[in-house]
Amino acid sequence: MTRARHLQRSDLVRIATQVMIERGLEPEFPFDVRSQLATIAGPGRDDDPRIRDLTALPWCSIDNDDSRDLDQLTTCELLAEGAVKILVAVADVDALVAKGSPIDLHARTNTTSVYTSARVFAMLPERLSTDLTSLNPGQERLALVTEMVVAADGSIARTSVSRARVLNRAMLAYDAVAAWIEGSGPLPAAASAFEGMELQLRTQDEAAQRLRARRHAQGSLELETFQPRAVFEGEQVVDLRQQVQNRARQLIEEFMIATNECVARFLAAAGGASLRRVVRSPERWLRLVELAGRHGHTLPRQPDSLALAAFLADRHRADPLRFADLSLVVVKLMGSGAYVVEQPGSMPIGHFGLAVRDYTHSTAPNRRFPDLITQRMVKAVLGARPAPYDNMELQALADHCSQQENSAQKVERRMRKSEAALLLQSHIGQHYDAIVTGHSETDTWVRLVTPPVEGRVDTGSQTLDVGDTTRVKLVATDVERGFIDFVVVG
Repeated sequence: MTRARHLQRSDLVRIATQVMIERGLEPEFPFDVRSQLATIAGPGRDDDPRIRDLTALPWCSIDNDDSRDLDQLTTCELLAEGAVKILVAVADVDALVAKGSPIDLHARTNTTSVYTSARVFAMLPERLSTDLTSLNPGQERLALVTEMVVAADGSIARTSVSRARVLNRAMLAYDAVAAWIEGSGPLPAAASAFEGMELQLRTQDEAAQRLRARRHAQGSLELETFQPRAVFEGEQVVDLRQQVQNRARQLIEEFMIATNECVARFLAAAGGASLRRVVRSPERWLRLVELAGRHGHTLPRQPDSLALAAFLADRHRADPLRFADLSLVVVKLMGSGAYVVEQPGSMPIGHFGLAVRDYTHSTAPNRRFPDLITQRMVKAVLGARPAPYDNMELQALADHCSQQENSAQKVERRMRKSEAALLLQSHIGQHYDAIVTGHSETDTWVRLVTPPVEGRVDTGSQTLDVGDTTRVKLVATDVERGFIDFVVVG
């Protein structure tokens, strides 16, 4: 039942901290991490003459409005015959976070930043992730740069990986850039302030759409996740908003996918083991066949990402309101992603959801430990040094990172429920339109049309099935446990 005291943002922080501990994650930085941090005087430095000076290029970052841990920059160059050279710079976190140091060992424990609306539990201390290892505007930083030539048909013709110094010329945000690309808003001021940035963004967008079209033609799945985030005014939750896909997000998504493919192939060509991100062919494929059949769509008896992508596209056109719920079912039947060690010469497992064979995580070393592992391995190849991890250590890290990522996702899901309960705790008795999203012998679950909230519903004498629409009344919330209860009305 609802607590007598009206809970606030600080309560969500307390709950999130406790859930982190319960899931085997460390919410705070220990003393030895803080001690090491105090010894770091400035950003990473390296006098290696092989490091390229690319600071004169028109680099920009595009991220969330509130992001301060900037992992990537992008820039491009028009070539002959409609080709575009894309350059993606990724922050050289390893330059300040040495393997085996206290900061590294803490990052290795959690393996990822955990994002909740009330507080971000950063993998690295904020002085690093939002400053000294972040690709902040106007600050020269070390980076690993992947170059890719995107042909007119969206294929990637040539690639290379190198170390470089870079300089962010414009810090941009997804929604503002997307509004400009889509013609509903002005060019962001930070882009206007740098000559040539407008052409940069147009060209990058066009190249990203080429990559996207080719990827979907090869069977990449278009799924819609249901992950609303709380909006605060001071200490109070005032709204829940679902993140909307747009052209700017697609731009960065496509460049990051392409970079991760290129880095995976770079390490494979070097002849050593690598840490890959995989999503296997669905073991429950026949359940997906059955699901598609209920919607009048026929899937082959063997896993086929192209056929599944066509089914999803058809359902998105036919029923966009329920597509997030269908996506959730498909994700559960496909199974979660994982980290594995890939040995040279072995058959790649690949990423079924993205329809790619070679894939690693390399583009977010401030936020994900597997990306830092991969960064160190790339730098070892570039420097002609031995691999920083042997096969046994790499395998242990792959298993650990998979486990901790799963724990972090459970924390984030749990906190989304508590955030929703906090928003609704003063709305007991109100009526809402809802869609049935889950049904078992004992429980039925619904999602409100607005705000985007899920909860358990007492159906009374009515029989409801997944996909039905109904009218419900809110009867109870429990912020501490993340429970929301409704009853069917009307």
